[in-house]
Amino acid sequence: MTEPLLLLPGMMCDARLYSPQIAAFSHERPVMVAPFGLHHTVAAIAAEVLAMAPPRFALAGLSMGGIVAMEVIRQAPDRITRLALLDTNPKAEADEIAARREPQIAKVQSGQLRAVMRDEMKPNYLTDGPHMGRILDLCMAMAETIGPEAFVAQSRALQSRPNQQDTLRGVTVPTLILCGEDDALCPLHRHELMHDLIPGSVLTVIKGAGHLPTLEQPDITNEALAKWLTS
Repeated sequence: MTEPLLLLPGMMCDARLYSPQIAAFSHERPVMVAPFGLHHTVAAIAAEVLAMAPPRFALAGLSMGGIVAMEVIRQAPDRITRLALLDTNPKAEADEIAARREPQIAKVQSGQLRAVMRDEMKPNYLTDGPHMGRILDLCMAMAETIGPEAFVAQSRALQSRPNQQDTLRGVTVPTLILCGEDDALCPLHRHELMHDLIPGSVLTVIKGAGHLPTLEQPDITNEALAKWLTS
């Protein structure tokens, strides 16, 4: 039986982040997107993901979803059949970035979620391209659907996230490391590090994409994921 595919979204994103992938792969296998709830630690988010997930599954996560995916495979390595880490970071949050989240949290708690997403987060997401405006509008719509309480919870989880480099050294399943060439949030050298840590992993760099290649370059991203799912 074809293994299910579980997708973990980025911060303040939902299943719409993976619309092209759901369309591409759901005809051949079950495809699920796990929400993150309102947990304030990556460990608690991962535990909830595992509680709702199939017994064994392929796991892919982008950005915060990749951070959660690393914790999922740390908690339950025997349940993961293959792993894809997209535009993410295996390291603990740097102190200066953790501190930078505090004024963002304060603004969101005072009703300024839209302003924070518009001014402080969205400009870092994408590379220039003909679909940039549409994708940024989608990012805003996802964030507004998810809401301010989730923004605070996800920010806290990212602030306290663990370093997962030792976890990655122990990964033995087929693994894809993928990033947009122009990703400013999680640059290429972070993905080269993950590639070096996981024996036999495949590193794919997507041209013409920034932090969200699933939406910016869906066809090329899907080609890489298709190879991974059959490796």
